[in-house]
Amino acid sequence: MTAWLHSPLKRAIDAVVAGVALLVVSPVLAVLAVLVRCKLGTPVLFRQERAGRDGRPFEIVKFRSMTDATGPDGTLLPDAERLPRFGWLLRASSLDELPQFWSVLRGDMSFVGPRPLPMKYNDLYSAEQRRRLDATPGITGWAQVHGRNAIDWSTKLAHDVWYVDHASPRVDLEIVARTIGAVLTTSGTNAAGHVTMHEFTGTGTDTGTGTVSAGERRDR
Repeated sequence: MTAWLHSPLKRAIDAVVAGVALLVVSPVLAVLAVLVRCKLGTPVLFRQERAGRDGRPFEIVKFRSMTDATGPDGTLLPDAERLPRFGWLLRASSLDELPQFWSVLRGDMSFVGPRPLPMKYNDLYSAEQRRRLDATPGITGWAQVHGRNAIDWSTKLAHDVWYVDHASPRVDLEIVARTIGAVLTTSGTNAAGHVTMHEFTGTGTDTGTGTVSAGERRDR
């Protein structure tokens, strides 16, 4: 783990940039909220408990990108049938992530770090994979600029651990620059055979063919 991960300077940069960004994008947030309400319904925001630094829980907030459409039996339809074009555009452009600027301002997240994952995954990591929790989770990270959802869980988590060991101002700037490119090209938005990332079921079971539980289907 590098000193930069928990550097006061990294935290200060996060807080200042997040505060300015929230002011700048507030009109965009308002417009998106109206569009999400009209096209996808309520609630406008998707909330879920995620694992933060050291595995501590916090609530992640995003714009919803899926509908709650159900079949005749009342169960949720498959992801592909609940993710309309507008929702896909939100995800591909990462506009659904904008509310997380507030989490960065609060200190629950950083702009750069491993993506926060569901709390239940904490008990499924190997000892090496669990080291990803040494970092404050980020809006974007090393895994997101090296395949995003198109890579399997083992590779994704290995990228997260790599960041823990190599984090620096230069690496953070590289990740931000690459993130802009990934967003502009919408690369890696979907996992192979899925419109969302399949569920992590533990080391040695990552086949890339799992399903995602209803509580996570709206997130990457």
